[in-house]
Amino acid sequence: MTIRKFALVTGAGTGIGRAAAQALMKADYQVALVGRREAPLVETAALRPDRALVLPCDVTKPEAVTTLFERVKAAFGRLDLLFNNAGSGAPAVPIDELTAQQWQNVVDVNLTASFLCAQAAFRMMKHQSPRGGRIINNGSISAHAPRPNSAPYTATKHAITGLTKALSLDGRAHDIACGQIDIGNALTEMAVPMTKGVRQANGEIAIEPTMDVEHVASSVLYMAELPLSANVQFMTVMATNMPFVGRG
Repeated sequence: MTIRKFALVTGAGTGIGRAAAQALMKADYQVALVGRREAPLVETAALRPDRALVLPCDVTKPEAVTTLFERVKAAFGRLDLLFNNAGSGAPAVPIDELTAQQWQNVVDVNLTASFLCAQAAFRMMKHQSPRGGRIINNGSISAHAPRPNSAPYTATKHAITGLTKALSLDGRAHDIACGQIDIGNALTEMAVPMTKGVRQANGEIAIEPTMDVEHVASSVLYMAELPLSANVQFMTVMATNMPFVGRG
């Protein structure tokens, strides 16, 4: 008999979040689909509506996250996987032209929301039976190397690496595993500019290779399916020829 598992995916309405959520549903997970806009979540759920729970939520708000996880606990009874995927960027302008609010918006979505969701997941996973679970954070190639004019995004993605390490350490005593997937040029709406040309470290504009987002989804599923006695601490999945190794 297959043991049913329960997952929560943030940013599940589009792109990587949608692909990962649908891969989990195909693998018999019940998945809470979380994002700010309900309509895209409903589109994600259409693949397997019997395995989807649509939960619009602004995960940058502590009270909203508390309510979100209460609803997940009421519906599922437990949580086996949190994929902290929601993310945002700022305009690619020189740092002295960024506003404080643009910086704060990126920090709120990329870092604070990941912390809030991980915190709420810990509360569930520590006390459920059987206890424990897994958290996967969406890092980025930008957790390793910046693009030009990307201070908010790069800073928050480096911070996600620190959060991942801290959660991995603190989770040991509670059978909570935490890993990070760093993704490079998956062909989603966000990556379309790569196919037309983006600024490189030397100032040139160049088209960059991309990969099918399904490769990211299958990687997330691989990480999720490991027993809690094993963990992918960090995984990088990227278009083979993108300018990452040797960038700059």
